[in-house]
Amino acid sequence: MGVRKDAAVANERGSRARHRMSSQQPSEPDEELMRALYREHAGPLLAYVLRLVAGDRQRAEDVVQETLIRAWKNAGQLNRATGSVRPWLVTVARRIVIDGHRSRQARPQEVDPSPLEVIPAEDEIDKALWLMTLSDALDDLTPAHREVLVETYFKGRTVNEAAQTLGIPSGTVRSRVFYALRSMKLALEERGVTA
Repeated sequence: MGVRKDAAVANERGSRARHRMSSQQPSEPDEELMRALYREHAGPLLAYVLRLVAGDRQRAEDVVQETLIRAWKNAGQLNRATGSVRPWLVTVARRIVIDGHRSRQARPQEVDPSPLEVIPAEDEIDKALWLMTLSDALDDLTPAHREVLVETYFKGRTVNEAAQTLGIPSGTVRSRVFYALRSMKLALEERGVTA
């Protein structure tokens, strides 16, 4: 019995909206028509569109607003329609969502280039010169000092991991790293690099 009552109320509301639309001239839709459409259809239409746009409320509200504006602009066409206006509104809303999805797929997302202008670009020549200087300074070190620096700094190993890899005690690794860094600093200073 509740379903019949709901259907009767929906029919009565639909006929009131059609009556309001039929009393208007097709060229002069008014604000009352827009209010009636909003009052009677906005809530259910929003619930429907929310499912279409995966819960994006702002986008759903935009779609509902656009749908109701199109209904208001096409009041003359809706006057000739028989039955409820809601199927027409649902169809229009669905098409707006589909069109929006297609337009986002067809056109790449625009990116504002201004943040890229703030980030300084690394100069590849400077980087290459730095690597050559570093490599040259490493060649000045003893093989024992060079291998502990390679293991700890360049390969990122801990002192214990380096000690295990090199087969020497971890205290020796610490001592060699200390003296290797001191020698490396002197070698870089000789090449004009200061910290």
